[in-house]
Amino acid sequence: MSEFNNLIELQMMMCLLMAVGALFRKINLITKEGKSVLTDLIIYYLLPCSIIRSFWVEFDSTIISAGLTVFLMSVGIQVGCSLVSAFCYNSIQKEQRVIMQYGTICSNAGILGNPLAEGLYGPLGLLYASIYTIPQRIAMWSEGVSFFTESPDKLTLVKKVITHPCVIACMIGIVMMLSGIRFPGFVSRAVDASADCLTAVSMIFVGTVLYEAGLKNVISALSLLYSAIRLFIIPLITMAVCMVIGTDKLAGSVCVILAAMPAGNTTAIMAAKYGGDEEFATQLVLLTTVLSMVLLPVWSLVLDKVL
Repeated sequence: MSEFNNLIELQMMMCLLMAVGALFRKINLITKEGKSVLTDLIIYYLLPCSIIRSFWVEFDSTIISAGLTVFLMSVGIQVGCSLVSAFCYNSIQKEQRVIMQYGTICSNAGILGNPLAEGLYGPLGLLYASIYTIPQRIAMWSEGVSFFTESPDKLTLVKKVITHPCVIACMIGIVMMLSGIRFPGFVSRAVDASADCLTAVSMIFVGTVLYEAGLKNVISALSLLYSAIRLFIIPLITMAVCMVIGTDKLAGSVCVILAAMPAGNTTAIMAAKYGGDEEFATQLVLLTTVLSMVLLPVWSLVLDKVL
């Protein structure tokens, strides 16, 4: 029961931070110009710090096998999500389609999933969650960025993607993970402290967008379709694969729980940064976050029975 309490408290905390952002926008403590500053702060500094820190993983020989399974499962999930993005939303107009495509490949597995995995499954769960997020980090800052970036040719697009600060952070993180190299102590502490700010700042930002968008269109045919794919179909397929291949119970549980994460906060942040439909993006983040408060405990109970 304590795991469920931790899960609910974490999700309620995120909703509270969104409410703070909405209040600050309402009283104009955060202006339109200030919202733009928050976007740049998140994209160019806080997210890169969080990405780099997520790669600070030291492998132990006793968990390499399960860790490799988690990694391969995560790669498979990302490939599946990319296929869904490519083929399931073609009849939807572009403004909403790119949001749903990005939100399908980029869940909240990092910001919400890591602390959730630690709360439910302890330090080993956090390690597996960190491994799980590696392919998603790479996908969200390569394929994900391409959804919002238009260029005259593919070479220009590739240049834009690989020079994005979050892609560069992925490259730095991979090198640090494989080599074991770390920053000097004071730099590591600065990165760590900055990464700790990401959840609060990003959810406050989402709250400001939510205030401007309003709640009237949160529930729609498109948002319900996306929620079903993000919160039910993707984790259901993941669980079925784990059962078929006989994954380790803990490793499989982490994979399914992280596959069932709501839309990532970056869905709204990227839409705002690159002139996308930030209102629709925020509605997807809000609806899937609220629905996940009900569905994630259910998934946890199901996994305890079937894996």
